[in-house]
Amino acid sequence: MNNPSIVAHQVHAPANRNAIYRKVAIRVIPFLMLCYVAAYLDRINIGFAKLQMLDDLGFSNAIYGLGAGLFFIGYLIFEVPSNLYMMKVGAKKTICRIMILWSLISTSFAFVETPTQFYVMRFLLGAAEAGFYPGVMLYLTLWFPASHRAKIIALFVSAVPLSGMIGAPLSGAILESTHGMSSMAGWQWLFILEAIPSLLLGLLCLKCLVDKPEHATWLSDSERALVVDELAAEHQRTANDA
Repeated sequence: MNNPSIVAHQVHAPANRNAIYRKVAIRVIPFLMLCYVAAYLDRINIGFAKLQMLDDLGFSNAIYGLGAGLFFIGYLIFEVPSNLYMMKVGAKKTICRIMILWSLISTSFAFVETPTQFYVMRFLLGAAEAGFYPGVMLYLTLWFPASHRAKIIALFVSAVPLSGMIGAPLSGAILESTHGMSSMAGWQWLFILEAIPSLLLGLLCLKCLVDKPEHATWLSDSERALVVDELAAEHQRTANDA
């Protein structure tokens, strides 16, 4: 006799499982890559703003270096708590919160006047961004089995060189074209304008992301069943091995 679990799986499973995960990737990965590009721009634009900013504010290289390093202290401290919170409230709300918060903090750099303000903003930016990358890694495990995960993660992190390709010419153009506009320096406009994509993408998270495959209305019933069953079986195997 046929095993009932095998029969049930055959009833729900479409012919090509790779096509299902490709469909999931097309729906999820491009948006997450855009988010990562925006995050990376907000993280590194301090380097492009450095020359104008230090000259206008009278900051030394020591002040700049300490502020730049404080970002990673905030990142380190809040990385784990942010992901624990994500497990409670879901990915889309967490990523939405992270992106909106860091866009507001990034904008605030335009109005920094003292070294203390600079230090505080850099620490807060690191704290705000802390959960994004590991949160996305965790999110991807909820959608893709181990057999697909390496390829998907490699695709996602390709957003880093893409950020450099976009960020360098964009930042240079903003610095040159906006300097003196509305009595503000180019470096101030740089922080303001490059924070806008993060804000918009953060708001779109609530519409574009789905926390779990069970809630994906853009998958058919059989496609949802295959993804959910396969991930549940993988989780069970991992628990048994442990």
